Amino acid sequence: MSLPSSAHRGLGCAGIGSAVLALLAGGCAGTSKGVTTPSLLREMTDLRALAQYPDPPFTCKQFSSYDRASVRPDDAETWFANGDWGQFIREEKVGERTEYVMADMAGPGAIVRIWSANPKGTLRIYLDGNEKPEIECPMQDFLGGKLPWNPSPISGERSRGWNSYFPIPYAKHCKVTCDEKEFYYHVNYRTYPSNTPLKTIRVTELPTRESDTWPSYNYISSCADYLDSSYVWLIPGCGFGKRHFEAQLHPHGPPSIAWESTQSGAVNDFQITLGKPEDFAYARHVLLRIMFDGKETVLAPLTDFFGCGPTGTTYISLPSSVVGDDRRMRSDWVMPYKNRIQISFQNLGDKPVTLYCSLVDSYIEWTNDSMHFHAKTRIQRGVPTMPKIDWNYLTVTGQGVFVGAAFSIANPVREWWGEGDEKIYVDGEAFPSHFGTGTEDYFGYAWCCNVPFQHAYHNQPRCDGPYNYGHTTVNRWHILDKIPFEKSFRFDMELWHWNKETDVDLAVTAYWYAKPGATDGFPPLDPADLVVREIPPYVPPRTPGAIEGEEMTIVEKAGAAEPQNIWGTSNDAHLWWREGHKVGDKLVLSFTAPNAGAYEIIGRFVKAADYGVHQLHVNDAKAGEPIDFYNNGVIVSEEIRLGRFELRQGENQLAVEVVGANEKAVVKYMFGLDYVRLEAAREGDRQ
Repeated sequence: MSLPSSAHRGLGCAGIGSAVLALLAGGCAGTSKGVTTPSLLREMTDLRALAQYPDPPFTCKQFSSYDRASVRPDDAETWFANGDWGQFIREEKVGERTEYVMADMAGPGAIVRIWSANPKGTLRIYLDGNEKPEIECPMQDFLGGKLPWNPSPISGERSRGWNSYFPIPYAKHCKVTCDEKEFYYHVNYRTYPSNTPLKTIRVTELPTRESDTWPSYNYISSCADYLDSSYVWLIPGCGFGKRHFEAQLHPHGPPSIAWESTQSGAVNDFQITLGKPEDFAYARHVLLRIMFDGKETVLAPLTDFFGCGPTGTTYISLPSSVVGDDRRMRSDWVMPYKNRIQISFQNLGDKPVTLYCSLVDSYIEWTNDSMHFHAKTRIQRGVPTMPKIDWNYLTVTGQGVFVGAAFSIANPVREWWGEGDEKIYVDGEAFPSHFGTGTEDYFGYAWCCNVPFQHAYHNQPRCDGPYNYGHTTVNRWHILDKIPFEKSFRFDMELWHWNKETDVDLAVTAYWYAKPGATDGFPPLDPADLVVREIPPYVPPRTPGAIEGEEMTIVEKAGAAEPQNIWGTSNDAHLWWREGHKVGDKLVLSFTAPNAGAYEIIGRFVKAADYGVHQLHVNDAKAGEPIDFYNNGVIVSEEIRLGRFELRQGENQLAVEVVGANEKAVVKYMFGLDYVRLEAAREGDRQ
């Protein structure tokens, strides 16, 4: 263990380059120059600004499509209501057009995030009472990063969630509408004091992603470049004040001070690698503990602190990343202190661990608006999924700003675990000013999508699958959409699981800044909490005796036929005859009978809005009358008895012939076979 001090440091450095953008653009966001579109875009990358209480001050709230039946926490039946789509403030007639009002707020203020799971129709944003919208475009273009002045990655779709972080400032008023209504949405916005100088956005005055505005500086292009995940990691920390140290940690030892300083300053570009790659298996048992000015405000397992979950999955984001084969962990949260900092590690595991660390320790002036950085982890194992509860992410008293959460879950079943909504209460609100529409929606994706993704502001580094089985890790950083609080802050997330008879392991690390004297309610971490739950490999359930459709040999087909995963089917899949066929075409499959003789054949199928009417044949004999497989929505049918047939030992054939379509069907002729079963026929069974 080494104990270097900071006797000499360079001048201030914002770390991975956030100050550089502010300087290039002409100053820090939120100064006496007022709030403008360029100042807000600069704020999107200025991590140092997070450590100062906002000036000018503002509140941050959210409109969403949450189920309006949720009114009182003491009514469990309605408090966890789940009709979280198609809910609006009101309807308005504009000529012959109906517009559905998503958000309506007085200024001065700014929209700082819009999200949807299924954007549709035309988005219109009216500013300062004007009858003509300042922004009018397809919602998918706006949220998908398709506009020349609102490019990716400022906006874009990731794992089926559509997010735009492009700031929309308005001096007097803002109204957001859409001419479609059956969708999910969030609109996060700031409200400033009435005397705040603020310039309303004018889209025609904005530079585009490709426009050459040198030497006036293209603030949109620079922001987009900076938020690109492949770029963030490459920006080095400031060379001044770079410190290197090593920590050798013995099993079950007390906290061990690895680095400290007794001067006013700020730490960032904090990096850790383990002595041996295999040591990462024990990294979750190592606690990071940081004291600022005599108070411990950081207490988290290493992997949880760096937002990568209990097993250290790699990803890249703006304030935190894990990269490379050695899984180098990097935090660029700016952590100021007035006169003292101590960084300690504690190994609660059974193996010795060596850490190699570096950080940038730069000069920063401590002011009345300065805040200490906080990050703490809560872990709860074996949490039953019923009854539904509001599981607390963070409760704080004092003055500060909430800036993010990293969440991990061990889910021993395939069903979706995150139907629950976020509920955020600021300064003692009786009803949350953020009431969301689903856990994945809060983290910026949608539809319980299990595809990993990464972005500067939100990530899903890990989702084992299939479906939502196993371990999942997600995070979201509130940079532009940070949430200030004057007196208190509480963040609850509903535990709303599709499976009512299981239990899960939950872990959250919350990140916030607060002025000295703030308190929180995090319980101490027990060594047993740090053990990662072992979940066996997933084995799809199969119906006994099923001859799986997706495993049958295709003898003949018109068009395309292939396996497709469908929830609720045997083996989690069916054979999908999906396109390229017409009335009269056939799909012929072979299946095996163990012995020659008479069998009752039973089938189970998929039904959907684009499925047709089909005649089934077994070895050229009709299997009953044609079956209509149309349904308004995807379902798996009950077992259908197809009749009694004489089968050969070995190979037999099942043929599917297109004979028509339900008048309500969309694409008309698709077909899905889950399985067939053979039952030895008894005397008297129907022919």
